[in-house]
Amino acid sequence: MSRALPKYNKRRVVVIGAAAALALTGAVVVNSALAGESSKGAATNAQTLAAGPGTITCPDVASQLPAIPATAKAEVDRNLALLQTQINEANTRLQNTVGQGGPNFVQNAILGPLKDKRVSTIDRIAISIGRKGTKPQGLNALAGCALNAGGAANNGGAAGNAGNNGNNANAGNNANAGNKGNAGNNGNAGNAGNTGNAGNANGVGTISCPDVASQLPAIPATAKAEVDRNLALLQTQINEANTRLQNTVGQGGPNFVQNAILGPLQGKRESTIDRIAISIGRQGTKPQGLNVLAACKLNK
Repeated sequence: MSRALPKYNKRRVVVIGAAAALALTGAVVVNSALAGESSKGAATNAQTLAAGPGTITCPDVASQLPAIPATAKAEVDRNLALLQTQINEANTRLQNTVGQGGPNFVQNAILGPLKDKRVSTIDRIAISIGRKGTKPQGLNALAGCALNAGGAANNGGAAGNAGNNGNNANAGNNANAGNKGNAGNNGNAGNAGNTGNAGNANGVGTISCPDVASQLPAIPATAKAEVDRNLALLQTQINEANTRLQNTVGQGGPNFVQNAILGPLQGKRESTIDRIAISIGRQGTKPQGLNVLAACKLNK
């Protein structure tokens, strides 16, 4: 025979039931909120991935080489490996500098210096092959690299480089119409005749570099013309850098001059100084350690 519950027990049952219902409702609300947050986070991650800085791609050099003499193979392989290392380093820098600099930062601070390094390395490959075989010509057309389409979202003016491996001569210039045809803005060659001293008028200073000619040993007669030509090129490079310094006042961040002017200039000088040393070494003792003269500085 069932017994009626006391009144206080009935009240307790009602209270417990209400609490359980409230807890269940809260769990549903919390679970719904978490589900919404998860979807939102996934969408955010997808957007972040879509807006990644992309990667740098360069033309393949190895596939464009002629037969490599056995005596040159080790040196050629070493420089081919260096080309890949340079690409890897450039891609690492691309990742580490997202959001830095102005619209031309990627071109000026990464692609430009990378091209200069590749020119020097490709020159060494061609010279190595030419010592015992036919020196390949035109390989420097493979030096320019491009930012692939993945980086277009975050790199402003560099977006014009997306997938344009075949347009390396104009890489990075879409946002800088005044420099069309000057790959990587490296020098504004049309202004090569300027001495760069005008920089003092606007207080931007001038770029100065160590003298190379005074550090050379005796130059064989057969090498003199080539050495003189490259010494003249070193001065032209300084003139171009000073002109660029004038034309870019106020552009970029605090490291603009180093990244976009002094860095690329050093890369060009290293390549030119290498050619001088090689020229002398063909008929005499090749000078060592000249690349310590490649770095330049800004004088205020």
